[in-house]
Amino acid sequence: MPLMSAPRPPLFQRVAIIGLGLIGGSLAAAIREQGLARTVVAGSRSTRTLEQGLALGLIDEGSQDLAVAVRGADLVFVATPVSSMGAVLKALRPGLAERAIVTDGGSVKGAVIAEARRALGDHFPRFVPGHPIAGKEKSGVEAADAGLYRQHRVILTPTPDTDPSATARVSALWAAVGAEVLEMAPDHHDRVLAETSHLPHLLAFSLVDTLARQGDSTEIFRYAAGGFRDFTRIASSDPVMWHDIFRENRDAVLEALALFRDGIDRFQNAIEHNDDEALMGVMTRANAARAHFLAMNERTSYTRARHSDDETGMTQQSNPTFLARPGGRLNGRLRVPGDKSMSHRAIMLASLAEGTTTVEGFLEGEDALATLQAFRDMGVLIEGPHHGQVIVHGVGLHGLKAPGKPLYMGNSGTSMRLLTGLLAGQAFDTELTGDESLSKRPMERVAGPLREMGARIDTGEGGRPPVRIHGGQTLKGIHYPLPMASAQVKSAVLLAGLYAEGETSVTEPAPTRDHTERMLGGFGVPVRRDGATSTVAGGARLAAGPLDVPADISSAAFFLVGASIAEGSELTLPHVGVNPTRTGVIDILKLMGADIRLENPRDSGGEPVADLVVRSAPLKGIEIPRELVPLAIDEFPAIFIAAACAQGETVLRGAEELRVKESDRIQVMADGLAALGVEHEVYEDGIRIVGGPFGGGEVDSHGDHRIAMSFAMAALRASAPITIRRCANVATSFPGFAELARGAGLDLEVHASKENE
Repeated sequence: MPLMSAPRPPLFQRVAIIGLGLIGGSLAAAIREQGLARTVVAGSRSTRTLEQGLALGLIDEGSQDLAVAVRGADLVFVATPVSSMGAVLKALRPGLAERAIVTDGGSVKGAVIAEARRALGDHFPRFVPGHPIAGKEKSGVEAADAGLYRQHRVILTPTPDTDPSATARVSALWAAVGAEVLEMAPDHHDRVLAETSHLPHLLAFSLVDTLARQGDSTEIFRYAAGGFRDFTRIASSDPVMWHDIFRENRDAVLEALALFRDGIDRFQNAIEHNDDEALMGVMTRANAARAHFLAMNERTSYTRARHSDDETGMTQQSNPTFLARPGGRLNGRLRVPGDKSMSHRAIMLASLAEGTTTVEGFLEGEDALATLQAFRDMGVLIEGPHHGQVIVHGVGLHGLKAPGKPLYMGNSGTSMRLLTGLLAGQAFDTELTGDESLSKRPMERVAGPLREMGARIDTGEGGRPPVRIHGGQTLKGIHYPLPMASAQVKSAVLLAGLYAEGETSVTEPAPTRDHTERMLGGFGVPVRRDGATSTVAGGARLAAGPLDVPADISSAAFFLVGASIAEGSELTLPHVGVNPTRTGVIDILKLMGADIRLENPRDSGGEPVADLVVRSAPLKGIEIPRELVPLAIDEFPAIFIAAACAQGETVLRGAEELRVKESDRIQVMADGLAALGVEHEVYEDGIRIVGGPFGGGEVDSHGDHRIAMSFAMAALRASAPITIRRCANVATSFPGFAELARGAGLDLEVHASKENE
């Protein structure tokens, strides 16, 4: 017989819940469900509440005497109104065991901590202030819900006197019931909650009261639209509880109210003076800021947050899984999204230009939107995006303003590296942050040459984000020979050169994409090119003008490969950028035997574009020419799938940069190929892939959008389904990929899965 695993010991022997309403009752229910305590006891003034708790099976015992209720407990959770917390703590203090931990659920921490310090005396170090941010419309013990805290946050606010071991045990309890536990300084907690929770409730109470006192209030409420009902719903909250909160968090609420009053004054002035730019600025910033804040708070994609109207849904947002079934073919005509590299640069340079720039074809994907938001945070008025159109009201080379907070780059290495160069010459300090993936990526390759120019830049541990840029430095032009081909480093140095004294030049060891040089020229900044060297002079003026962003060849690459490997396929991809520094993927696929034609070649805003027509063709393995490697660096995940379908071996060398992309793309692709049964050999700087039949399997994309889309295309030649995990970041470069691929003929389903799977 197999050995049975021993049951998990409970975290606590005896837990006392003081205040058995929704918050306390739900914790009791969760503790019972998870087996986190041997005994759960409640303390309450109400005999009826205790009887209900016993009848519902939430507690084992109950007492109206709080000192009796906590006797022998190793954890006490106080879930009473903030205004009564001091009296409750004083009443239960005589019954506390020496090592008992006390924690609470109050929404104001400064006042509670002060009361706890007075009431608990020498027991205060065992008090762990906390605030579970969860709730629902129903209240009372009968509304207790064991799942209330799942996927919700609990903020702990320990003081310097708090015993760290007590904090750790309280944190473990909340984590065990499914909550995400954060720590925060008490005063910071009260300020944040005043701005994000207490102020909205105050405004709702005030607005409804103001309208109710009008003579025609009946008519007002009768014809109120959904927006009014949604905003004022929170005016139905318990007045007694909110009376206590406003009193206990008085100073922070007044500060938040003063900030709001300033904002209202700005709005009023803009309307009074017909200041269209100021009015649009307020509304466009607000429109984007909500999604941006949700994206940061929920660590989800900005694009998903941007289109979500449900904060609860955002909390529980899934990280999609792709299920790609085998077989099929790709046919038709489809327009892939705008070029990501050019979308980044369009926002940056249009913001620095004098005048208004209308950008068409902007990629409404995660990375480009992070760049757009950064410039909004630095005071640039940006309208849109709306169906790929963005209107940027430029502020000039020296018109950016200090952001009030760190600039969040999400998953975008391009945003962080190029902005590091651009911000090195500003008068203000800036900090650039990113998500977990971006926080692991190297930034010293950019910071190093910028320091040579006179910039003051700090990076985090190991030369990784966050990146802190100290403003007010005098930059001097340099000549910088790139040690490794990198368009991002080249662009960062050239952008810093706009603010430097004299000329700044960069020489690259191999050609890389030259969108920055071309687009600078389009904005009227002369860029001198001499072979592998590009040079700009400081102090140039950027002139605004219309800009059309072509379709992204990196996004087209998945369909070029898919149509090449699936027999009977024929696709037309219109208006694709075919900049010679980006066409490595076409050159490599043609060397492998792909049937790709460029039709209707033309110029679009200084960038060459064409319609790409691709038909299925038998592919053969090749040794990829090293000179093509930097021209296809982002497309190699898709090329690896082509290699797996080719006859013979494909060998890639000289591609070390793939190790430091959104993932280690060499290893992650190799792991995925192994899951499908594809023979391969990994090198430090590349890979050898042996083409032939392969099966299905499960692939972990490691949150890398290009990995996910590449393996989706692999299903066209697989003999069994391919499941691809962690596909949320597909939105970084290709929003709508699944729908477009399905429309072309790929049998692809998208399933929700938990964010941490």
